[in-house]
Amino acid sequence: MADQARFTELAMEYMPALYSAALRMTRNPSDAEDLVQETYLKAYRAFAGFTEGTNLKAWLYRILTNTYINTYRAAKRRPEIADVEDVEDLYLYRRLASTGGGDPGRSAEDLALERFTDDDVKAALESLPDAFRIAVLLADVEGFSYKEIADITDVPIGTVMSRIHRGRRALQKALHEFAEARGLVGTSPSAAE
Repeated sequence: MADQARFTELAMEYMPALYSAALRMTRNPSDAEDLVQETYLKAYRAFAGFTEGTNLKAWLYRILTNTYINTYRAAKRRPEIADVEDVEDLYLYRRLASTGGGDPGRSAEDLALERFTDDDVKAALESLPDAFRIAVLLADVEGFSYKEIADITDVPIGTVMSRIHRGRRALQKALHEFAEARGLVGTSPSAAE
């Protein structure tokens, strides 16, 4: 019983953050609730093996991520294939800068992001393949370090760095395509050919 009380005391504060992450992973409130419930059940069962004083939040996110991968992606027979190699670095910023109207006192990121609604950013993020989306979410939304993400996702740190880099590039491209579709920017030169 002491473990149950200690688990509740330590782990429950992370539930809102885990639910937010689960919702971004599953894209469905009901599935997110199921994922968080399954995560807490697994964490509770394994709590005796948790070393107090280590990063409980990262431990819970690892269980959440593994549960998502094992449960929600198990039905897929083949992994998603992403073609982001052709996306150049700083794709979005260069395309938006080419439309003019830059303010030298503001960063390219500020200028780019003010043109999008939260729904645009969410849709672009959801368009990423799972591996990239999870890495970007854990780094840019949840604030985990590369090392923590490597531990959470059980992949080498170099793979984490690659997934974050490629995911951010793909996100930039998706946001630029949303901007083009809404007439916020002109079409890119390659699209006009």
